[in-house]
Amino acid sequence: FFFAIMLCHLAGLALVPPRAPTLAPRRGWQRSAVASSVRPPPLPDDRPGLPPPTEEGGVLAQILPISLLLESQEADRAGDLAVGEDAGAFAWRNERWGQVIEDGGEVGRDWLTFFAAVGTIMSALVVLWIYSPTGYGDDFLAALEAACGGNSHLVTLAFGILFPLVHSGLAGLRPYASRVTGERLWRVLFASCSLPLAYSWIVYFISHAHDGVVWWNGEASPVAHAVAWCASFSSFFLLHPSVFNLKEVAAVERPRLHLWETGVIRITRHPQMVGQLLWSAAHLSMVGSSFTALTMALLVGHHLFAVWHGDRRLEAEHGDAFRAVKERTSVWPFLAILDGRQTLPPDYYKELVRAPYVLIAAGTLAAYKAHPYMQAGAALVRNTGLVPGGVLDGLLGE
Repeated sequence: FFFAIMLCHLAGLALVPPRAPTLAPRRGWQRSAVASSVRPPPLPDDRPGLPPPTEEGGVLAQILPISLLLESQEADRAGDLAVGEDAGAFAWRNERWGQVIEDGGEVGRDWLTFFAAVGTIMSALVVLWIYSPTGYGDDFLAALEAACGGNSHLVTLAFGILFPLVHSGLAGLRPYASRVTGERLWRVLFASCSLPLAYSWIVYFISHAHDGVVWWNGEASPVAHAVAWCASFSSFFLLHPSVFNLKEVAAVERPRLHLWETGVIRITRHPQMVGQLLWSAAHLSMVGSSFTALTMALLVGHHLFAVWHGDRRLEAEHGDAFRAVKERTSVWPFLAILDGRQTLPPDYYKELVRAPYVLIAAGTLAAYKAHPYMQAGAALVRNTGLVPGGVLDGLLGE
């Protein structure tokens, strides 16, 4: 396709006649006043009527809006309330690497600081939780399995209760706790509790997905695999727009509870719940076991609870502005559009052709390709078993 575009471009250049060379006057030759006042008649414009180039809004700009990935453009928001933010907006020219420590000794707020922060958090997670000889993830799982009598269904049920309590509970405490700790430190504490539980539950699910009663196995069907793959891939495009603010997620910038009004929010006010439904249905269609069914039900149940919990938090934070957005949006996809409360702008594509979605597509494809390594890693964790204690035993007096 791009090769054909290049050929068309070169053919257009070949149709443009070459310019006549401009001869410089000889040194010492002076034009007379009469000669200088006489101008030659303009040459006829016999160039072909070419469309404007892509960067000036040509036809290809509508087909290949690559510039929208470098800098987002607002769609027509004439019909919006304009009380919420534009979701997924991005401008490459505003991004910079920066410094971890800025002049004056302050911590930076740019990408070098982001990677340093993420690297530090992930390293701590590996040492303190994931790696059995030094971490305590295996100790936690062993205690949970002992409490559940070794029943994997009860273990995933325990995870399905603990994780929402910690994740949603700490999110609900944010307005009160952050007054003492500050927004950024509270985000670090929140992640320090949520990430270990999320990791352990995911690894446990991969290791025990086929436990219990197996009603069907869609892994052997190419059609079932294709449908599940498409549903799972689509689900990641329904991530909540706040996830796009990576610097806030990593507490490099001050985390805020955003009120979004555009993009996927026009389709559904709770896109992550819809995405979880798609993802769970896709994985359950592939592995039809009682363990997988219970785990998927717990995940969907948590996200259904988050619909109420998220609306409650947004209303407490934004008041009338959120209530106005709530009136124009719906929980279930397209419902507000069908009953006339929401109207998609004519250039709605501008709210979707944005850099974060390219990153999501690449990350989702990479995660799919990494499935064999995830399964191998989960098998390694299960086969390693319990290695009692960890790196902090000396500090804990053990």
